[in-house]
Amino acid sequence: MYINITDSEKGNNKASSGTLVHYLDKENRLYKPEEPMLWFNGNSNAVQSYEVKNKLDNNIAKLGREDAKFFLINISPSQKEISHLKELYGEDGAREKLKTYAAKAMDEYAKNFKRADINSGNDLLWFGKLENHRYYSHKDKEVKSGQVKRGTAKPGEQMHVQVIVSRKDITNKIKLSPMNKSRGRNTEHSKKLGQFDRVAFKNSGEKLFDKQFGFDRPISETFKYANTNAKGNLQEKLDMRVGNNQTRSLEPEKSIEPYTELTTYLKLPEPTNYLGLLLEKEHNEPLGTGLRKKRKRRKHKSQDNEQRLSM
Repeated sequence: MYINITDSEKGNNKASSGTLVHYLDKENRLYKPEEPMLWFNGNSNAVQSYEVKNKLDNNIAKLGREDAKFFLINISPSQKEISHLKELYGEDGAREKLKTYAAKAMDEYAKNFKRADINSGNDLLWFGKLENHRYYSHKDKEVKSGQVKRGTAKPGEQMHVQVIVSRKDITNKIKLSPMNKSRGRNTEHSKKLGQFDRVAFKNSGEKLFDKQFGFDRPISETFKYANTNAKGNLQEKLDMRVGNNQTRSLEPEKSIEPYTELTTYLKLPEPTNYLGLLLEKEHNEPLGTGLRKKRKRRKHKSQDNEQRLSM
């Protein structure tokens, strides 16, 4: 289960939510179904787009021009998880069950702030939109190589949910930010924005899916395993791999099959383009300048030593 929180992908979250709401309605425009896919929350499965925009845009009391007004939560089950849902509930049933799961995930989102007055998704102002497809963008290698056109639907199981959640709670009084990284260390800051721990939220979302749908997830396909391999220290990585090997040893032996490439169902964090960031700085010295200076200092030092010896 891939869960990610962003300021917004397609709309400036410091202004109106209208741009993002319009973008997330794209499948209704592209496929023009007889029954358009409406928005949902914990109380309704038939929320109109104009209601979403109006309620979000009017829930911004005491927020400044440069303050975030809403956040976007991407809830994306893996193809293996989607197949599991469809096997249990069928095509249409899987969609409804994913919506139900998203509502419970928003309960976990609320609890993660660790505030006495924020206990469930009912204390938040949020709206979800189920999407059946993902689309190639200019960043995808298939588009760069000319194999597919930008905007083409990607193959395979791509069902997922996008949730827009207001920065303010349902009463329009309490500020809540999942971008707060203090995790309770800064008491005054946490009182204002909560103690949100994004790692804990992602872990809780994964465990919720497994419990709700009886999904048997190997350790190697958990968020914790991927996050530890990406960011953990050496001891944490060793402990995780030992646990994974112990789990495998408890499984019944299977007949040996021809080798096939393993599929990773959990999307790993994208690498940061440090070189790109470096080149974007206006006042950086040209690449190699430091190396040339170092060589120059060594040359001068060598010449000084030679002069001293000749004296």
